[in-house]
Amino acid sequence: MNINDFIVQVALPEHRVFAEEICEEMAESAKARGTGIAKRSPEYVAGKMTEGKSVIAFHKDGSWAGFCYIETWSHGQFVANSGLVVSPKYRKMGLAHTIKYKIFELSRQKYPKAKIFGLTTGLAVMKINSDLGYEPVTYSELSQDEEFWKGCQSCVNFEILKSKDRKNCMCTAMLYDPATQKHDVAKKFAEELERKPKLYERFMRIKQRLVLKPKSSDDKGSLKSFLHQSVLFFK
Repeated sequence: MNINDFIVQVALPEHRVFAEEICEEMAESAKARGTGIAKRSPEYVAGKMTEGKSVIAFHKDGSWAGFCYIETWSHGQFVANSGLVVSPKYRKMGLAHTIKYKIFELSRQKYPKAKIFGLTTGLAVMKINSDLGYEPVTYSELSQDEEFWKGCQSCVNFEILKSKDRKNCMCTAMLYDPATQKHDVAKKFAEELERKPKLYERFMRIKQRLVLKPKSSDDKGSLKSFLHQSVLFFK
């Protein structure tokens, strides 16, 4: 079985029959990772399908394989590609990568001037985002829409986020800005993290230390300083 055995397309209204299964897998995947996601109802997911704001994947036998949807914030100035999930039996085949590219393409078509952002602790997602042109940023550069941040309430790290006044947390913030070009150094950084798992573990330990026990409140001890300096980590 390989990626050619799957069909990845913009979801249609008739795909609403898969909404409940998708929501169940989103919840199970979050539980397995030990993190949280913005909980969505089958009705919400079905709405995204009806609006043409989601991507769905099927195996050639017709079974559901993966999903992702678009959310907009700050009156369309920011876009998030949310709820990326792949059925357990179809993982490690490159399907998440294909879905992410498809939903990114759809987001650019529908909202060509919007900034596309995400929060993640996953190395694989960081790598895909970097390939697409996302760069690590501080939380202050993301949408400040209250509805977006409410979605973090179901995460196990929500208390950390609150204690830091939403300035940082365990997730890495990444942003694609259509007004700027991708920096090669950011891509190199993600590639090195993927190639050297031990360095990725060190990266996450450093981040955890900075988030949980910051040295000071000034810029040198902040996560912003770390993000800007982290691209030098592998030189």
